[in-house]
Amino acid sequence: MAFKTRTIKSTLAALALSAVFAPASDATEGSFALGYGVVQRAQGGAGVAQSQDAMSAAINPASIATIGREFDAGIEFFMPFRGYEASGTAFLSPGDIRSSRNIFFIPNMAYNRPIDDTSALNFSIYGNGGANTTYKGITNAGMMCPGGPGIFCGGDAGVDLIQVFMSATYAKKMGNVSIGIAPTLAVQAFSGKGLVALSPMSSDPSALTDNGYDWSFGGGLRGGIQIDVTDSFRIGASGQTPMLMTRFKNYQGLFADQGKFNIPASFTVGASWDVRPDLTLMADYQHIFYSGVGAISNPFFPAPLGSTGGPGFGWDDVDVFKVGAEWRQNDKFTWRAGYAYSTNPIGPEDVTLAVLTPGVVQHHFTGGGTVKVSDSSSIDFALIYALSNSVTGPEVTPFGPTPGSSVSPEMHQFSASIGWKKKF
Repeated sequence: MAFKTRTIKSTLAALALSAVFAPASDATEGSFALGYGVVQRAQGGAGVAQSQDAMSAAINPASIATIGREFDAGIEFFMPFRGYEASGTAFLSPGDIRSSRNIFFIPNMAYNRPIDDTSALNFSIYGNGGANTTYKGITNAGMMCPGGPGIFCGGDAGVDLIQVFMSATYAKKMGNVSIGIAPTLAVQAFSGKGLVALSPMSSDPSALTDNGYDWSFGGGLRGGIQIDVTDSFRIGASGQTPMLMTRFKNYQGLFADQGKFNIPASFTVGASWDVRPDLTLMADYQHIFYSGVGAISNPFFPAPLGSTGGPGFGWDDVDVFKVGAEWRQNDKFTWRAGYAYSTNPIGPEDVTLAVLTPGVVQHHFTGGGTVKVSDSSSIDFALIYALSNSVTGPEVTPFGPTPGSSVSPEMHQFSASIGWKKKF
């Protein structure tokens, strides 16, 4: 038993470190992930009203009150294929330009420990989302590019945003109602490079680009409720406050309000229904408040970047509709499928900066399952495909929109996840 305990603790530490330092990429709901655990990803991200495993705490803190003692670990092989097409541009490099580095590894883990028959503690760490693009320093054929090669006149260009959540959850079941609360620490890392063309728009060009990684720390509160309406029908709701973060001081000439970059609030509501003893259907609705963060939601316009109320990425709030199904074929095999639709946060007026963060995908098709390998262990797996989508609009420069220009950021995605679950 001592050996097993040491092994589990070592695994937890390794996963925590790898999650903090793992690179992220453009997620599927703007900058948020579709699901945080392997089971959630397989069923379209749905499950706010369904208690399934220790990672369920990431979607609804109330869900883990009666899960039992369990350890989950998983990894997602996330493959976003992104880029843009442009013509008639002044600064942004024209042509069909694709971002490189198209595979990322995103781990997650959770440990659930019952206190008694109706309450539990849960500790989890997972990637909330992020954004990444990596454009090579190609020859820029734009009409005005004094800074040299690269899509923004500064050589190799792109951004890398990493967001990691670490939560300690307490959940309690009282009759047919479960409640949960999860104080959450958040860590962000950001780097940007090759953005020389934006220097005339910056309030602090020395804190605009090519300053390596900068770190931001903060946190907030997550909470949720699940109600067993009948033995076969449940409803659930969860939400999180804004994660209040320290500033990115090395990029206070890029992000509005001198580098302020909080993580948006969100809420999710949904239901699950056991249609048959072996079949459960789930439906969730999620709303993400990007409008609460100026660096994300302020429109991109000719004004000083980094200034109070200054330009942002122009993102709108996002609504996400998720449906999922779980079929328990027998004691060994469980199968899952799902679909999610998210509204597009990026409009035609904000495509210039969207080439750095082209989070425009909307339709997600998912599938996967669980294979039980022993009385206490099982393997989870999931696949996601997000259809290609793009938005077209004019280039915006320090001098205003470029007449006759056209910019179309595009992305499609593929994801494969595998996880291990251990019950005690």
